[in-house]
Order: sequence, then structure tokens, then C-alpha cells
Amino acid sequence: MSNLTPQQQLEFEAAAFRRLVSHLRERSDVQNIDMMNLAGFCRNCLSNWYRDAANAAGVDMDKETSREIVYGMPYEEWRTLNQRDATGEQKAAFEASKPKE
Repeated sequence: MSNLTPQQQLEFEAAAFRRLVSHLRERSDVQNIDMMNLAGFCRNCLSNWYRDAANAAGVDMDKETSREIVYGMPYEEWRTLNQRDATGEQKAAFEASKPKE
């Protein structure tokens, strides 16, 4: 492991998160369903994790607020500007990638 202090680790993790969010905002051409199919998470997952962390720390945060933090705008606005209908192939890949119960 490294010789980072807990504060350094926290600061570096926060910087990496901010860079990831910035990158995802710049790459609005990459659809959430493609991210889910390839990586198993998407912008919505990231916003849910953010909200979960806030709520665990006693900060009441709703889904719309956490999505706006990740998307950089209201989610419905992002969808209107950037989201395309999923193709049959994308939907099939998504279904195939779901964990088997």
C-alpha cells in the first residue's frame, strides 16, 4: 500500500471522482445503457452512490438532486439533449448482463 495519510487519500479520491464526473459530462455521446453493458454501472448508478453516501452521513438528498450533481443539469434536460432510444441489440445485451437469480 502507499504511505498516504487518510486526508490525502480522501482528497485524491475526491479529485478522481470530480474528474470522472467531468469526463462523463464531456462524453454525453456515451449512452448509459452502453456503460451498463460494458462496465456494469452508469451515471445513474454513480448518482445513486452519491445519494447513498449523503444519506448515510445524515444529509437528506433525493434522486433528482444527486442526478443533477452528476449530470451537471436536471436529469430530464440531459435526457432530452443526449439520450437516444436504446437499440434492440443494446437492450438484449443489457438483459444478458443482468445477474442470474
